[in-house]
Amino acid sequence: MDQQFLHCSVPISPAVDAHIPVLHRIDLITVRLPFVKPFATSVHTWAVKEALLLRLESDGVVGWGECVADPDPFYASETTQTVCHIFKEFLLPLLTPGQTIGELLKRWSPVRGHGMAKAMVENALLDLIARQQDRPLHALLGFSERRIQSGISLGIQESIPALLEAVAEATSRPYHRVKLKIMQGKDIEWVGAVRAAYPKLTLMADANGDYGLEHATHLRQLDAFHLTMIEQPLSYSDIVQHAALQRELATPLCLDESIHNLDDARSALALKACGVINIKQGRVGGMIESLRIAALCQQAGIAVWSGGMDETGIGRAFNLQLQTAPGFNLPGDTSETARYFDQDIVAPSVVLADDGFIDLPKGPGIGVTVLEDRVARFTLARESIL
Repeated sequence: MDQQFLHCSVPISPAVDAHIPVLHRIDLITVRLPFVKPFATSVHTWAVKEALLLRLESDGVVGWGECVADPDPFYASETTQTVCHIFKEFLLPLLTPGQTIGELLKRWSPVRGHGMAKAMVENALLDLIARQQDRPLHALLGFSERRIQSGISLGIQESIPALLEAVAEATSRPYHRVKLKIMQGKDIEWVGAVRAAYPKLTLMADANGDYGLEHATHLRQLDAFHLTMIEQPLSYSDIVQHAALQRELATPLCLDESIHNLDDARSALALKACGVINIKQGRVGGMIESLRIAALCQQAGIAVWSGGMDETGIGRAFNLQLQTAPGFNLPGDTSETARYFDQDIVAPSVVLADDGFIDLPKGPGIGVTVLEDRVARFTLARESIL
């Protein structure tokens, strides 16, 4: 075990010193946006995006957060209903005007887990504070503006010809990399067909935990396709078995669902369980914790990228702001809005430039304007907490 990563310190974002303003209104809003096409993984297929939004208002300025939990427990144990409960009963009572973001995160530490709930609140507060200061969120976090690499994640298709058609559409945009969802029975032949058709394409595979360590010999066949990584082939809760599998494969493994916080990342690096980490800020507890994980990985020489959760434009904007941090050196799951929604709830939409890069939106906070008339149009439920 390489123990140097268990004890090394990581820098802290200056955003932790930002003070929380007095909140004059708090709303929880559930919206449902139809996907352009259903999105399938080895776990479940979703036809709509049902998202829980947090709207905070202070002195006429509004900040937004988006919870990445689903209404169902098929991806994670947190759901929109558990997030509402944890937010109202345990997180909100610990939020005091005048305290810093760092002090709030420390007060939340006795609340075990519930990273999606914490991220929703932290995100909304950071957006609100940055808008009050008339600064982009990346500046509040301590980073300069930069263009963001794009990446696309293709759900499991009905057939290999359908998969090749989806890849052809993706490469026409052009995305900087393509990730293929795989599962038992739809893996080696399917990835091989894409690699044969696109020998130079930057390609990844994502299994969403569909395999066991007994499939090591089978998964080793993927080495022939020169993938950037194989993402989360084993259990969502595992790090140790991934370390054993990594020793069997030439292709770097990427841990995603196994990483819930900085301590998980330390363990993964110490055990040499992966060569890449996917940071989903909405799952690991928010922007601050994501930056700590990214800094640790940068010190270790481990590649990092920003994963997506099929967010609306609110969550997508946070992911763009996060990727201004220097540790994010691989294209993330940041796709054009039109790939997911005919109508989003923010403006501007995410659009790729001719070279595949994404320009950061120019406004304060997360940079986008939340279109409250569209939020109302797609609203399933709304609860005013304050």
